[in-house]
Amino acid sequence: MTTAAIDPRASRRCHNALNSLHSTHYFSPDLGRELGALGVTEAPAVNFAARAAALGPVGAGAVTAAFYNYKHDLVARHVPAVWEKVTPEQALAARVRAVDATLRRLLGEEAVTSAGMAEAAELALRAAEGCTRSARPLYSAHADLPVPDAPHLAFWHAATLLREHRGDGHLAALLAADLDGLEALVTHTATGKGLAPKWVFSTRGWSREEWDAAVDRLRERGLIDAAGGLTERGTALREGVERETDRLDAAPYAHLGAEGVARLTELGTAFSRTALGAGAFPADLLAGR
Repeated sequence: MTTAAIDPRASRRCHNALNSLHSTHYFSPDLGRELGALGVTEAPAVNFAARAAALGPVGAGAVTAAFYNYKHDLVARHVPAVWEKVTPEQALAARVRAVDATLRRLLGEEAVTSAGMAEAAELALRAAEGCTRSARPLYSAHADLPVPDAPHLAFWHAATLLREHRGDGHLAALLAADLDGLEALVTHTATGKGLAPKWVFSTRGWSREEWDAAVDRLRERGLIDAAGGLTERGTALREGVERETDRLDAAPYAHLGAEGVARLTELGTAFSRTALGAGAFPADLLAGR
């Protein structure tokens, strides 16, 4: 096993590339179509069924805890009721079918069946061998799932493992920084890299009034300025959160090694750029656009 330290910036770049490809299915009509055919038609329920299915038929409390930045009231409107329409096993199978259709549409058949895709899958799966389960519920649940045979689905599966591993650690960093779910969203949006507020309201269940109240709380802490941007203290807090997230997520990339991380980043970035160019995400998704 490779254990040499990797530049945290390199690990983060690799994660960002893989996370972009992982996330395409959340904005794909294929996911809604597959779950809609099983009776899950409301967009929030589709999201919860797809991502939470690996946890089993859990209740709203478990999903809110694991997802962190969704309003509990929104989760509770759909969970556990969604499991009356679809079993977790059915939801997982529908998710894989949607991912298959989405990646074929966005990347094209040549890329999906390429040697580069097979190489990316092998590298990402090797990196995932370095992940750890403790206090990482979403990663650990997904790690129990079988690896798909097709290289593009195996790559997506490995990207999911790495994404959820980092995400679980990120929540620990947010808790340590004393940022609740909505405050985490507000401060991330203030960096220019997070979701635009309209997407927070439509997908996370928060209202404009709740957003404004969170801004007020953060302003009282000296983290947000009068214009709604991060203060110097707020910037330092967010940078600290990211550094701690990098630290907690170092193991899989150290396991893969610097050369492997560089190659996986190269491949993942190319695939993600192709998907982005094919319209994988709404143009107004991020605050900085």
